[in-house]
Amino acid sequence: MKIASYNVNGIRAALKKGFIEWLQSANPDVICLQEIKANKEQLDLSVFIEAGYTYTYWFSAQKKGYSGVAILSKIEPDHVEYGTGIETMDFEGRNIRADFNGVSVMSLYLPSASNTDRLDFKLNYMAEFQEYINELKKEHPNLIICGDYNICHEAIDIHNPKGLKNVSGFLPVEREWIGDFIGSGFIDSFRHFNDQPDNYTWWSYRANARNNNKGWRLDYGMVSKPLESRLKRSVILADAKHSDHCPILLEITD
Repeated sequence: MKIASYNVNGIRAALKKGFIEWLQSANPDVICLQEIKANKEQLDLSVFIEAGYTYTYWFSAQKKGYSGVAILSKIEPDHVEYGTGIETMDFEGRNIRADFNGVSVMSLYLPSASNTDRLDFKLNYMAEFQEYINELKKEHPNLIICGDYNICHEAIDIHNPKGLKNVSGFLPVEREWIGDFIGSGFIDSFRHFNDQPDNYTWWSYRANARNNNKGWRLDYGMVSKPLESRLKRSVILADAKHSDHCPILLEITD
């Protein structure tokens, strides 16, 4: 089972940049999308169906053109869960989960924090999300949480760790949270296979950052410990350029 994840920074914009052609080439069984910035009614779903993704599930934010997550699949899921049931986060369309034959795949878009108010919102979201996942794992132990976590975990995950240590996305409190999240029973699947620096998933549009690889690793495929023996590979697909992020892909055996 191949699972991709991609913060597309607007699905309608990504479609104009060749997203469907890329999707057919990468050919995941399931793809988790973040920051779709659209409602299902604003999209021509036939383009996804024609590409082989018969099953599409969209969870948009209440605010138009903002946030939102989706899951596209070639396989019919047993169940789809929209949101978490937590009022403080669901109005922003940040979580959707699909269950496939004992494996649950979640698309997550964790908030960014450009100011103090949003940092407080982000920290509250992180705390509530951890509690939610602790309970969810009891019912769904085989859990894969893909998406944009908006946090770099270690110094290796950001191009300038000293200069950016006081910037949201690399704050000590955020780094501690994601470390604790992994410690609660997850595997950072990319680091499970690759311990090399200079591997990023997001680059600013400013200062030619992508061409100079001045990036951040914000996107993760977190895999719960019971799936460790089934992990086959996990990679960053940095050549895909439909967004300021690039996709990630992981594969588990049956």
